Amino acid sequence: MNTSFGESLRGVLAGPHVRRIIALRAARVCALLVMATSLTACTATRLAYNQAHNATYWWLDSHVDFNNGQSTPVRGDINAFFQWHRANELPVYAGLLQRWQTLASQDMTGEQVCAEFDVIRTRLDRAADASVQPMARLALQLDAAQLERLRSRQAKSNAEFEDDFLQASSDKRVDKRFDRALSRSEMLYGSLSTAQKELVRNNIKASPFDPQRTQAERLRRQADLLQTVKEAQAAPETAAERVRGHIARISQSPTPGYKAYADELVRQGCAQFAQLHNSTTPEQRANAVRVLKGYEDDLRVLSAGR
Repeated sequence: MNTSFGESLRGVLAGPHVRRIIALRAARVCALLVMATSLTACTATRLAYNQAHNATYWWLDSHVDFNNGQSTPVRGDINAFFQWHRANELPVYAGLLQRWQTLASQDMTGEQVCAEFDVIRTRLDRAADASVQPMARLALQLDAAQLERLRSRQAKSNAEFEDDFLQASSDKRVDKRFDRALSRSEMLYGSLSTAQKELVRNNIKASPFDPQRTQAERLRRQADLLQTVKEAQAAPETAAERVRGHIARISQSPTPGYKAYADELVRQGCAQFAQLHNSTTPEQRANAVRVLKGYEDDLRVLSAGR
């Protein structure tokens, strides 16, 4: 479990078990640039968000290789999304960070953590909904060569996932996840004790994360994406409906049993985060409050257009 307030919630939602496909990725990248406040210093957060429209464009371009006629309208859609996001979503995130400062100073239950996660999920769903029309327009523009490039990027992503989670030994998988979790935990709390590090490692070992099951769902979603584009191009008047349906099938997989698996990952992740938080010292919690306050201030500056 990622173990800062923002990153832990982001990590549950953005982990290998959910939202891995490009139609939702544009919205997810945009929204998660906000939640990446738990990864960077405040000045870096401001810089990152103010450049996020360019980062999003180049991320999408790396997957489909826009032609000259596509670049300008795609950039226009991305810029419009960020204008909406800055005005409507950043103030909400700032308010969440303010509330998390209170939570950081006291013990928490797994249920409380999951309640905060549900709020984040709602905001990300809102951002995804705002991306439907621009993503539908993009789907109608993609030609055969661009779809082939997308398939190639999917294959590359799948190979990377296999290297990290299917080919590596169990110990190496745990080490990789532990290093990431430790870095994010200490970014919030400061240095963890030996006992706390052991707690993080044991929680990773106890996670119900199943890489084979996750990879199968990734493959299903990738095929769903390509089919969605094909159906949208065959009936352009249904493009937005097709994209919205694709996003819904990411949020709730049609694969039997997968929703229960994903829900259990979230539930255990929330409980594990609460367990680590409840082990922190007054000094570690004070550090977390300072960090979260800095992020809150940063988002309020950004929401004011600076």
